[in-house]
Parts: sequence; structure tokens; C-alpha cells
Amino acid sequence: MLIIPIKDGENIDRALKRYKRKFDKTGTVRQLRARTAFIKPSVKNRIKIQKAAYIQNMRDGLES
Repeated sequence: MLIIPIKDGENIDRALKRYKRKFDKTGTVRQLRARTAFIKPSVKNRIKIQKAAYIQNMRDGLES
């Protein structure tokens, strides 16, 4: 549960903006979307390997 203390005289829009920012940082929405469908472990590993290869490729491009 997120708690956002509101200071005296603070604009409600500003407090709402702080709440939204804090909510985004927790990753709740991403977690919910990830749980909607089951992803096989082999597919997860494949995605992980593809990400690592992409990052390595980007680093190699910067070095040369």
C-alpha cells in the first residue's frame, strides 16, 4: 500500500503526480501484465539470451 503524505497547502494535483510516479516505480502494473499469461521457462531463457546478445552487440559496436 502506497502512502503519500500531503503537506499543508500542497496542491492535490502535485500530490497525485507524486503518487503516480511512486506507483510506476513499484512496477505493479508490469507485474500484473506478466501474470496474465504463462510463459514457458524455455521461452523465458530464450528471451534472456536474446537480450544478452543484443546488449553485447551494442557494446561491441561502441568499442570499435
